[in-house]
Amino acid sequence: MNMMKMPIALRGWLRIPYVVFAFCAALILGALKGVLVGPIAGLVLIIGNVGVILGLFPAHVGWTIYTLFSINRFDAPLKVTILFGFPALCALWLGLSIAGSVLLGVGYGFFTPWVSTFEAFRHDNELKKFLHSVVDGTWGTIKGSSTIVRDFADLCYHSYPLYLKEIRESPSSDELLTLRFVHVPAIIIVGLTGLIVEIPSYTVIALIKSPYMLFKGWHRLIHDLVSREGPFLETACIPVAGLTILLWPLFVIGSILAAIFSSFFVALYGSVIAYQERSLRRGLAYVIAMVAEFDEYTNDLLYLREGTILPKPQYKKKKVPHSSELSVRDGRVSGVKFSSIAIEAPSTLIHSLIPSRSVRETIQEVKMVQIWSGMMRTCEARGKELVDANVITLGDLYDWLKAKNNDEEAIIGVGLPSYACLHTLLSTINSRLDGGILLLDGVVITQENRPQDRLPDWLFQPVMLLKEQIMAINLREDEIRYLEKVVLFGSNTQRMLAWENGGSVPQDSLRAAQIQAISRRLTGMVRSISKFPTYRRQFRQIVKALVAYRLENEGLSPKCDSTLWWLASWDGSRSKKGICFAAFCFILYWLISTVTLYVTPPQSII
Repeated sequence: MNMMKMPIALRGWLRIPYVVFAFCAALILGALKGVLVGPIAGLVLIIGNVGVILGLFPAHVGWTIYTLFSINRFDAPLKVTILFGFPALCALWLGLSIAGSVLLGVGYGFFTPWVSTFEAFRHDNELKKFLHSVVDGTWGTIKGSSTIVRDFADLCYHSYPLYLKEIRESPSSDELLTLRFVHVPAIIIVGLTGLIVEIPSYTVIALIKSPYMLFKGWHRLIHDLVSREGPFLETACIPVAGLTILLWPLFVIGSILAAIFSSFFVALYGSVIAYQERSLRRGLAYVIAMVAEFDEYTNDLLYLREGTILPKPQYKKKKVPHSSELSVRDGRVSGVKFSSIAIEAPSTLIHSLIPSRSVRETIQEVKMVQIWSGMMRTCEARGKELVDANVITLGDLYDWLKAKNNDEEAIIGVGLPSYACLHTLLSTINSRLDGGILLLDGVVITQENRPQDRLPDWLFQPVMLLKEQIMAINLREDEIRYLEKVVLFGSNTQRMLAWENGGSVPQDSLRAAQIQAISRRLTGMVRSISKFPTYRRQFRQIVKALVAYRLENEGLSPKCDSTLWWLASWDGSRSKKGICFAAFCFILYWLISTVTLYVTPPQSII
């Protein structure tokens, strides 16, 4: 028996140097890939993002100024004041966005290949571990950097104009906000004082407490490594978690930079407080209170002493609620409380050392990627159903691909996602699932397992409220079919009448108004989601998949897609642009040829 135990024990001891050797080899290989791939991926990301920032900067300035003078919410003195401060905001945007792009490019280009090398240990086969440790994080990192640039371009080119359009068309734009010139000096003084006080104070507090964060983070990670808890629960995650221990100082440095970055916005928000309260004293009180708030916030995150020793004066006359309370009782919405402008400064991005949720809850949590991919799969599945029923045509799909934003082709850009979201809610209601949302793949999202991020907080409660409202009005089958028409086609009555799905306008005006209200809420949520990063890129892939699906149904090869695309997009405006572009290229080629002919010596031509 002892002879049998000896080889097992020996293999266990020999595995320790093997793990140490594999970890060091992956560390060196990841660093080598970071050095080789990082500059290329970083340059792609930096040049792409900076090009988007500078290229769209004149358009952003024009759109913003047009929106400022189009809305009726501000009076003339307030508009003039904002216009005078607009160059400073533009300079702040350029400086911070370009600096952020550089930091993101360097960090992404160098660390992504490193992390990908350690993630290769999740494979079972030793050969796969070796191959993936060499291949992963090379070409994928370069492709990922171009994807980031594309998502950032969609955010700047599509989402920002849509946001400004919503501001111009918002009913709240008719509420007049006035400004007297006597308050302008106080606003300027508070803003400058905030920059002078907040930036050094935040920097000093972050630097003083950074050693606590460094050693407490190491202590927690090493404790989890020994006890096999937290990120070290799974054996495959140990290499990545070990890399986290080595890179923890960089997380601390990133937290310091995040604190300094947020101090700019916290300081400038003091001018908003001074304007809201019409008081220089309360604006200065805000500047002092925010230093104490940041000190108390960091104390709570690092589990130091409770509260703060710094003064925290009251800077608001009335306390504005921070959270919205939504409930549905007997089909009515009650207890709705929203704050138009949040009074608290944006929180810094310092990582919490001790999770607020248990490890089991964290493992069982539905990730945001699952929700995002589930929503896209639902759009594709419902889109195929509509394509098969000839409700959505090939022209609708091509029109959306040509459109600059979702509003130009609302049937696909707004109607299809709203239709898919409606059927997700209806399937959840039919399954008699309480307190959750049923996705297409059978995953149930509840209050307990939903992602604990800011984005799900904005979406989960409104979706649950909408589900309760649909349940409360108890729609009949013909009313559901009519709701499908309204959600998909909106105000396009001709397409609504052409789709004979058994739905008709309810005779009861109250029921018709309730259906219209549900449709507006659905489309409103979809319009908000469509402004998020990565949405447009992923939804564009769904539309292309529907185009290929329709072509296959018609017996055409998907390879004809590019030809049909150019034929479909050859309308009057695009033909003029194409002719102008061709003429420009011809003139440019003629100029280059002429200059080359006259500048180049005859000997070199021969």
